[in-house]
Amino acid sequence: MLKNIDPLLTPELLYVLAAMGHGDDLVVADANFPADSVARRTAYGRVLRLAGVDTPAAVRAILSVYPLDEAVDEPVRRMLVDGSPHEVPPVQSQVQSAVDAAEGRPRPMGGVERFAFYDAARAAYAVVATGEPRFWGCILLKKGVVAP
Repeated sequence: MLKNIDPLLTPELLYVLAAMGHGDDLVVADANFPADSVARRTAYGRVLRLAGVDTPAAVRAILSVYPLDEAVDEPVRRMLVDGSPHEVPPVQSQVQSAVDAAEGRPRPMGGVERFAFYDAARAAYAVVATGEPRFWGCILLKKGVVAP
């Protein structure tokens, strides 16, 4: 056990978050996302599982230790709803609230069309597969730096 570490952060996930560098992307995926096949093509090469955890809770836990990139306009990007790109489903609204709370200010999410999201996910450092049952619970988080 560790003090002040969210218990959702597994040892393997903590290792991956620490190993990532500035500008690397992390995918937080819902239960319908092809996490295993996509994860095989990432830098880490295998999926990290947070079974039974929804996307907002996973993002909240990750952002408790993970700095978002300040050098880009959209360090958090969401998968856009097919045919309705301006729609923000409740799961994504909840992620937005978690991001804003972690950052202590509004950090609006960018959007990525579904198939472009898959391409970005394959180029990511790692994929975290949640147990999120709601559609469109897929997020990209770009890692920033921790100042000295």
